[in-house]
Amino acid sequence: MRTTDLSTTDYNPYYQPYIKALGDVELMEGLRTGMDQFVNQVLSIPEEKLTYAYGVGKWTILEVLVHLIDTERVFQYRAFRFYRNDKTPLPGFDQDEYVPASKANNRTRESILKEFKAVRQSTIALFETFEEEGLKRTGMASSAKMSVGAAGLIISGHQKHHQAIIENRYL
Repeated sequence: MRTTDLSTTDYNPYYQPYIKALGDVELMEGLRTGMDQFVNQVLSIPEEKLTYAYGVGKWTILEVLVHLIDTERVFQYRAFRFYRNDKTPLPGFDQDEYVPASKANNRTRESILKEFKAVRQSTIALFETFEEEGLKRTGMASSAKMSVGAAGLIISGHQKHHQAIIENRYL
């Protein structure tokens, strides 16, 4: 599945900026190349910048990194449930509650990258088991319809979105 295969009924319009950030990309390619791009970007950030926030009430870089991991876990779970034909509506999650609870600023870059790689490898392994027709299956999350394929592409687009913010506002 490619981003261009998605229709506006595959996901909540809220996620459009993440899909748009990807351009025309194939789902598995986006997940795999995104992992390498993310790791390389994080490794290039000076140590003293990791706990920097560009404004009052904004997250630090470490908090953004853990936010990406948290969000990927949520969307991976959504994709898993929808692919398995679970029709139970799933609630949203409050990212603004997750971030302080993560204690990201007490962690090292190395521990966050280790966790990111494990989560992304798990996402890739999961999506490798999905057949093309199953990527079109849908479920309800945050009171909106979402397809399995859209959930995977949103994972990649969300990462790319935040990488651009890090580059433009933090570095």
